[in-house]
Amino acid sequence: MTSSHTDCHFCLQSLRGRKYALREENAYCVPCYDSLYANPCEECKQPIECNSKDLAYKGRHWHEGCFRCAKCSRSLVEKPFAAKDEVLLCTECYSDEYSSKCFHCHKTIMPGSRKMEFKGSSWHESCFVCQYCQQPLGTKPLITKDNENYCVPCFEKQFAHHCYSCKKVITSGGVTYHDQPWHKECFVCAVCKTQLSSQRFISKDEYPYCVDCFSKLYAKKCAACKKPITALGGAKYISFEERQWHGECFNCAKCSLSLVGQEFLTRQDDILCHKCGSA
Repeated sequence: MTSSHTDCHFCLQSLRGRKYALREENAYCVPCYDSLYANPCEECKQPIECNSKDLAYKGRHWHEGCFRCAKCSRSLVEKPFAAKDEVLLCTECYSDEYSSKCFHCHKTIMPGSRKMEFKGSSWHESCFVCQYCQQPLGTKPLITKDNENYCVPCFEKQFAHHCYSCKKVITSGGVTYHDQPWHKECFVCAVCKTQLSSQRFISKDEYPYCVDCFSKLYAKKCAACKKPITALGGAKYISFEERQWHGECFNCAKCSLSLVGQEFLTRQDDILCHKCGSA
């Protein structure tokens, strides 16, 4: 560059007919400018003279010919690149060294492309889809089965159980009764609607009943104490001529001797031991 400036601002030599560089409105001859202001190249460590192109990245500078991939040496001028530990790499080398591999297609997820992460694995956005409908999952709720991902509607159509009572999907937990799935909250006594999933129950005609309701409706009454005989827990009971007794209630009406396993006599509605009945 030539100009009407007369002298170099640093060495004061005449600039007439010579190239010079301007900095803060001051003119410098080329040698002075390079010695004072030229940036050192990160690669070759030589100054980047004013007649050379200075390529800068994050406060560092390169000659145009030195701006190359640190692994394959291909020029990075006007090409996408990535930096790792202050080392510049072309996108191909960076991907080979550091990029994640897609869990679905096993190909490299290139720098700058959107990556989906789930359960410690990575996917291309285009690969992170419902296994059944093939629609992108993005950030939608999903369910995994056998290492495959499904959107919730497709999973429910394909795999979810439906409650025998309310017919709605059972998303977690549940109770199996007569080979049918039930929500815990739907598995209730047929009479009082008490939840039965965590308590003892009795089945009759394919319906579950809590012990109290079953006893009131169906259990036979003890001829002595008039309370229901449920036989739960292995309780013994005695049956004679269409009457039933709890084992502990089957006693002589006169002397209260237990008649379980003993001979006994009857007198009207009473049962008596052999001694009392013969007196």
